[in-house]
This record gives sequence, structure tokens and C-alpha cells, in this order.
Amino acid sequence: MSENSVFGFGGATGVGSMPGTDAREAAKTVTGSFEDFPFLPELPARGPGADMIGRTAGMLVELYARVEPSGWRIGDRPGRDTKRARSWLVQDLDALEEFTQGHEGDVKVQAVGPWTLAAALELRNGQSALSDPGACRDLAASLGEGLRLHLGEVRRRIPGARIVLQLDEPSLTAVLRGQVRTASGYRTHRAVDRQIVEGTLRDVVGAHPGGPVVVHSCAPDVPFALLRRAGAAAVSFDFTLLTERDDDVIGEAVEGGTRLFAGVVPGTDGPLSDPAGSVMGVRTLWRRLGLHPGLLAEAVTLTPACGLAGASPAYARQALAHCVQAARSLADNPE
Repeated sequence: MSENSVFGFGGATGVGSMPGTDAREAAKTVTGSFEDFPFLPELPARGPGADMIGRTAGMLVELYARVEPSGWRIGDRPGRDTKRARSWLVQDLDALEEFTQGHEGDVKVQAVGPWTLAAALELRNGQSALSDPGACRDLAASLGEGLRLHLGEVRRRIPGARIVLQLDEPSLTAVLRGQVRTASGYRTHRAVDRQIVEGTLRDVVGAHPGGPVVVHSCAPDVPFALLRRAGAAAVSFDFTLLTERDDDVIGEAVEGGTRLFAGVVPGTDGPLSDPAGSVMGVRTLWRRLGLHPGLLAEAVTLTPACGLAGASPAYARQALAHCVQAARSLADNPE
């Protein structure tokens, strides 16, 4: 039995970020849209500490970060920025707990993965943590410990839920290809060895033993095979960025029991097609791969292409509802 059949992911969910600054309103919208598979909303419009890097930096154990003009930098002690990030996370958990009383399905929480975190955080000397292999190891260990504590807190608050952990890794492909720029902007950091990348991800995935981990990237050329080897139960991606070059790895992933979180709804305001039109590409891919149509609903969860922080509140609500309708269309008419 594949891990997906154990956890029974819902047909649709969101990526993570939402517009606005009101935690209760965001939690109400998310739980109202996704009765089967709600997620913990992130509200970066509140400012530093509510952004995805600051939020995850606030989860670290015995490592602290503060905001500098150049971005987030590792410091010696928890300062105002760390306290603010932790305070907002507690508010968000309070709101989600309020609207998930008695919930017994999946609930998704998000954090930045170790490689995007290493690419974004600066060391005390102003260089990226990515430039120092020892710093990368320390950061991954601290993140793993912080995630264990965070997941334990979510389980305590929503005891009937099965917790799904999403690791956001939009910089992963750039890390593998040596495309992350140095602080000066004139050079790039050398590519990190794929085995080190995979091993570090596997260690952080291990912070959620027995629970499913999704890895999300809305960048092109997501390394599906590497993520599967690192233990990801599902891969979340922008469906519009797939090319026929990806067919083989997608087919292998599906046949190996990996679930696809396909981002089919634009993350910023714009016209939406009818729900059936939004999943036409997914059906076409399935036919091209020669996969059984009946597998579709079992193997695919529909999401927006990326977070909705840049959308208007009205569009964000519409996009989430559209994902649910599109998932229904896929389940009812897989062919």
C-alpha cells in the first residue's frame, strides 16, 4: 500500500500564503473552502516575521535571525524580529484551532525547506549560509528540531487531524545548478552536490516520522526524482511550467505512489476558466503518459500555482473555491 493510500489526501488544498492581515478571517476562509484538507494560512502582508523566511526562522531551535537592510541574518540571541515571528505563528495557530474543532481529516502546515532557507539567510559576515557547508548542516539540524516541536503543537491543538508537512523549496533548483547569487550579486554560489542536497532533505523530512511530507516549488524544473528519493510523499508544483521533458519523471512518480499537488489556478488576479477547463491539461498529461483515468483522483490534489499573498481577498476566495470545483470535475469525469 502506498503512503498516499494510507493518508488519503483531499482533492484540493491551498499552497500557504493568503492576502490580508487578519488571522481569523484567513483561517475562516481556508477551512470554509477546504472542509477535507485545510491548511495553516500565512499572511506575509503583516510584515517581517510573517514572510515565509522569517516565519520559519522563528521556528529554529538555538539559532536566531533578525532583519537587516539586506534581508534575514543569523544572530546570537532572539530579538524583536524572532519574537514577532513566533507571536504571529501562535495567533495563526489559535485561529486555525478555533475553526478546526472536531476535524478528523488532513491538515497541512508549511515551512521553508533547508536549502531555500540556506540560500535566503545570511551569516554574521553577511554571506549566504549556502556558502558554508557547516552552517548548512547546523541550519538543517535546527530546522528539523524546530519542526518536531511545531508539529507536536499542531497535533496538540487539532488532535483528530492527520498533519501533512509541506516544505517550501522554491530555490532548490537554483541551489542544485549553482544559480544562487552571492551577496555582491556579481557571482553565484557553487552548485551543491546532489547527494548532500538529497541527504539533508531526507533528514528534515524525518522530522515528521509516520506523517506525509509534501515538497513545494513553483520554479521550473522541479527535481521530482531527487525529492522522491528524499522521502517526499507528494510534490507540489506549478502545472503550467511542466514540459513534455518532464513526462518520464512524472510517470515514474505516479507509478511509485507519489502524489502530485498540481498548481492549476493562477496565484494572482485574473479571469478563471470553467473548472473543467482548468484540469484539461491534467487529463491531457494522463493520456500522454498512458495512465489509467481512474487513478487521477487518487493521485492528484489540485492547488493554486503558488501562494495567494499577491492576490486580492476576493480573488483568493474565488481561487480556492475554483480548486475545489476543478477537483470535483476531475473526480466525476476523469476522462
